[in-house]
Amino acid sequence: MAEKDLAGRKALVTGSATGLGRSIALKLAERGADLIINCTRSLSEAEETVAECNKLGAQTQLVAADVSTEEGCRKLADAASGWGRLDILVNNAGITRHAQDHSDLDALTRQDFLDTYAVNVAGPFLLMQACKPLLEKAYEESGRASAVLNVSSIAGVTGIGSSVAYAATKGALNTMTLSLARALAPAIRINAVCPGFIGTRWFKDRLNSDQYERMEAGVAKATPLGVASGPDDIADSAVFFLTDASRHVTGETLLVDAGMHLGYAPLSAR
Repeated sequence: MAEKDLAGRKALVTGSATGLGRSIALKLAERGADLIINCTRSLSEAEETVAECNKLGAQTQLVAADVSTEEGCRKLADAASGWGRLDILVNNAGITRHAQDHSDLDALTRQDFLDTYAVNVAGPFLLMQACKPLLEKAYEESGRASAVLNVSSIAGVTGIGSSVAYAATKGALNTMTLSLARALAPAIRINAVCPGFIGTRWFKDRLNSDQYERMEAGVAKATPLGVASGPDDIADSAVFFLTDASRHVTGETLLVDAGMHLGYAPLSAR
């Protein structure tokens, strides 16, 4: 049974219907936080996540909203305003455009870049903009800096990944983490987690079961720790940034990739 060290805290996790966002939300609920679960289209999965959070004792609400728009971010902030404050914000929602051959410059269009930036970079900024007063209010009431976590990627550090556009957005998100951590302290502390491979539907929806198993085995073989991470593995590290254990940490970018960055060859090159 997890310690209820986040009891009474209010959290918003974007893109939390499935995958890593869902795992982070469940771990926050287990530790006592109340939650806003967010999705754009995955309503049935989001409802399942809400139900699981409720079973863990959290007061949970579901808000369908597109974080790439000012309207969507305002909708999420308005939902959080019912609490009067926001202690935790996780910018997890993200998209990609798959073009794994980075030398094929014709594989991506201008619109691919704009769409990916809209969700992966503009989205976290717009949501921070909308939620800043609530995050500052939590600091005023508690004397404890509110915690923001940006879910980035190894792609933003090494330039590998599903596409050049995706890697570029995650690099931009890492830089924005530094800029805002400096600018918004001491009321708000902002960190980023950079996963490597995560076994989620991003891959599972594009591959049959045999292809996915081969891919997972290949990833495990390529990492120094010899494992292929799942959402819970990353979420355990991510939640550190949302608790008092990291109360003196801001502007940090943490690679959680089983050592992949130490020597990784793209899957297509093996």
